[in-house]
Amino acid sequence: MRKISLLPVLTEGFQICLKNFLPIFLAYILWIVTIWIPYLNVGTTIAILSLPVELSKGNSMVSPLFIFDGKYRRYMGEFFALVGLMSISLIPAFFFGIIPGIIISISWTLAIYILIDKGVAPGEALVKSNNATYGYKWTLFGISLVVGVINIIVTLIASAIFGGLGLFGALLIWIFMAVVMVFSTACNAVVYRDLTKEE
Repeated sequence: MRKISLLPVLTEGFQICLKNFLPIFLAYILWIVTIWIPYLNVGTTIAILSLPVELSKGNSMVSPLFIFDGKYRRYMGEFFALVGLMSISLIPAFFFGIIPGIIISISWTLAIYILIDKGVAPGEALVKSNNATYGYKWTLFGISLVVGVINIIVTLIASAIFGGLGLFGALLIWIFMAVVMVFSTACNAVVYRDLTKEE
């Protein structure tokens, strides 16, 4: 039996999105507002990236202020090492063509979650992510594609409706785009939970 498939991930992701929308949305807003503050912004970025990990454990976000928890800054070195490893490793993959680069990118989609959740070394997080996503790359690609298409449709509809309203219209468009971002985060939580759970 397969651990994940397209429709169940999207359905459960939508349910998690509805249940946790406001705290996640406010966490994203706080992250955007504070992204310019040196040092703090690294911890808040790692916290934002760990949202699927928290949601995968069934945690309802009690407070969007969780992004300021100092525990996330603890992963600063490992986070930069992981991002550096991924960036350097993807260059030769894309050199051999777009498809190998995309496949490797998909195989490493869980690496940051594993790094934060399991506390493993950056290289080990990449290996574990690759192992967890083995056999599911088409499904993961499909989920990303559907979420991307939904984002484009929502943005186009919101722009058509609110585009002429100036600054207020732009704010409403951003809010609609944020809804899709929260939905994407919730889908990532389902994927992470189901692909990394112990048999």
